[in-house]
Amino acid sequence: MTVPDSMIVIQQSELGEADVLTPVSRPVPEPRANEVLVRVRAAGVNPTDWKHRRTGGFLADPPFVLGWDVSGEVVALGVGVARFEVGDEVFGMASYPWGHGTHAEYVALPARVLVRKPTEIDHVQAGALPLVSLTAWHALHRYARIEAGQRVLVHAAAGGVGHVAVQIAKAAGAEVIGTASAEKHDFLRSIGVDECIDYRTQEFDDLVSDVDVVLDTIGGETSLRSLRVVREGGVVVSTLPTGDDAFMEGAARLGVRAVRMLVDSSEHEMELIADLVRRGELRAHIDRTFPLRDAADAHRAGETGRTTGKLVLTV
Repeated sequence: MTVPDSMIVIQQSELGEADVLTPVSRPVPEPRANEVLVRVRAAGVNPTDWKHRRTGGFLADPPFVLGWDVSGEVVALGVGVARFEVGDEVFGMASYPWGHGTHAEYVALPARVLVRKPTEIDHVQAGALPLVSLTAWHALHRYARIEAGQRVLVHAAAGGVGHVAVQIAKAAGAEVIGTASAEKHDFLRSIGVDECIDYRTQEFDDLVSDVDVVLDTIGGETSLRSLRVVREGGVVVSTLPTGDDAFMEGAARLGVRAVRMLVDSSEHEMELIADLVRRGELRAHIDRTFPLRDAADAHRAGETGRTTGKLVLTV
């Protein structure tokens, strides 16, 4: 398979608003030992992208290329890679946070962060899933140890992580309560939410009690209020890895578990996610797609906070 010498990446040379994102030409990387070179077909855009764009987050000072989600085709193999062949369609998440750089035409990644793309979905679907699916899977299975019959509250259930978490919880046999604005409740019901709460007009902690698991992607007061709706011995998992000590202290006082987590790559868990896709139990809802060169527009759309599901860059 012929690979060009150069490629377009979406680079930023300074921190700031979406205008700092610029298409630039870079040499196509050579895959190192245990890496594969992927021709990117689609790459999700997530809140962590615009947070890093504005603040630098975990990353070093610019210039850098954002993006962790990827779906595409293997076009070259590094020494020692036996799991894949050139031409394989793969998807996965670059190791978070240091493996960023998928908002590009090509990306070299460790083979261990990728699995074969299910044939049941296209690259846009596959490119939308990895980061949000791994986040939800880690929260619900690794940390909450979800079981069939449990009651699960998912905050921002129409968002990227939220709408995937709903489907993963339902696949595990849980009853799901989801918060979202009223206009998104039909969407929530369509993906399996059993009880919808309008966060704009209703207080979830007045309506819900004795749940087994809360998945919180919002933080702040939402985390603290969530502690009060969990049964003794239950758990609130926050996808915000840092925050006020009151969250942990309140959990200890109430006899519930509080977990702050950060997602990372996992070949095993990506295979489990791919199995859900193959069984028809998991799909990403695509709000909008954007050509790679229009990444700044995708960031602007995401920062409105009004999207449902995922935004995806296509290559």
